[in-house]
Amino acid sequence: MRQYIVEYLPWLLSVVTLYMTFLQGEKKAAGWLVGLANQVLWLAWIAASTSWGLLPLNVGLSVLFIRNWMKWRQS
Repeated sequence: MRQYIVEYLPWLLSVVTLYMTFLQGEKKAAGWLVGLANQVLWLAWIAASTSWGLLPLNVGLSVLFIRNWMKWRQS
């Protein structure tokens, strides 16, 4: 299972990242939530591939996506 995650999950991560960026470009608050959900997928890939150097980026982006979504809700 681990090998499938490492090999195939980047394809899904790419599609979700492009969709998230599209939503944000369309000024949709849901873009931040899609980005946050994508970070969960990234965390699964980081753990499966043991690429722990990406963990700080994953945590930082998660915090930023939550912050930005909250700011969009207030607008």
